[in-house]
Amino acid sequence: MLPITAGALTALAGACRRPYYAEWSNDGGATWTRCGVHAGSASVTADRTAEVRYTGSATLTGVGLGRDGINPISTNIRLWQGVQPARSDVVWVPAGRYTVNNPKQTKTGIGVELDGLEDEIKAAAFPAARVIGPDTAQAIAEQLVAEALPGIGVAWRPGVKPARRVPQIAATTDRWAVLAAGRDETGAGTGIAAALGAECFCDARGVPTYAPVPTTAGTPVWELARGVGGAVVEPQPQQSADSLYNLWVISSDTGDGSSIVGPVYVWDDDPESLTYAGPDPVADPLAPQRLGLSWVRVRTQSYSSPLITSPAQAQEVGEAKLADSLGIRYSLTLTAACNPALEPGDVVRVEVQPGVWENHLIDSLSYTLGAASMSLTTRTTPRRLT
Repeated sequence: MLPITAGALTALAGACRRPYYAEWSNDGGATWTRCGVHAGSASVTADRTAEVRYTGSATLTGVGLGRDGINPISTNIRLWQGVQPARSDVVWVPAGRYTVNNPKQTKTGIGVELDGLEDEIKAAAFPAARVIGPDTAQAIAEQLVAEALPGIGVAWRPGVKPARRVPQIAATTDRWAVLAAGRDETGAGTGIAAALGAECFCDARGVPTYAPVPTTAGTPVWELARGVGGAVVEPQPQQSADSLYNLWVISSDTGDGSSIVGPVYVWDDDPESLTYAGPDPVADPLAPQRLGLSWVRVRTQSYSSPLITSPAQAQEVGEAKLADSLGIRYSLTLTAACNPALEPGDVVRVEVQPGVWENHLIDSLSYTLGAASMSLTTRTTPRRLT
């Protein structure tokens, strides 16, 4: 969750002011100029399952079009959502830093479509194939980001290992694929984030960020109780088996035999989980039949990357892949009191039925600047009914 005061959090479900504004910059963020936002026009969506995490739209006021105003070449936009409890100062929360698409003059201002800075990194493709590394993940990532976004650093959240060595990579043209979770023409993983068991995205401040793959085992940052200040309205549960895998096979092969790791197997070993893969689906695949576990089903997926250089690293990658492919099966769409400090990947405690609480991980959220409510799509790990 983004920084926010305890007083502002408490005020969210009650009466509080929700001011907002925008800023624009044509010099890469060295200076920012504040401008207005037409009421009700600015919307924000943050989705951890999308390649560009933050997207939005707005109608800006007090600024013109063109070289010295809003344009699709050099302009970046920052949105800010405020929370002002009674008799307190406004607490400002970033709501994304964006590139500008299709700016146009309207009767109420300059209409803009907004995409996160991942777009600028992707646009800065390598002009020719190049060899990258060997070096630490931090050194490589920070150089590749600096080439595309001068003056912007890289954030490394706790749990990620930026000092891990990355072997030599033969990159084609896709800069973002190297930074995140790309694959080469053979299907082998070439992304630094995936090889670290992490994910890469531009956060609400526009900072390229490496973070551990979130799981529902994380500590909840907020509670959503039914009927308390409009916190939860009509949760809509949905279940799906799409892209569900409970056994991952992780390996590394450079193609020339110089470094081969694995295969390393990682599976759902929780007997209470609906996606339990059995005691050992690799060495003892008949165990479910022998033990009378007739409900056990194995769904296998593989991942290989030459960036994986040890069995321990392969284990970490497998655990991250497993975490990201189990919990998505039981999802919840709900409307809640708008908390602009929430981020995709945050864990929240939700009262899904009266008196029934579950930990859910936020996959996506959306809200309109100034609105009192927001929409959330969450997921949780399925549990076997007993």
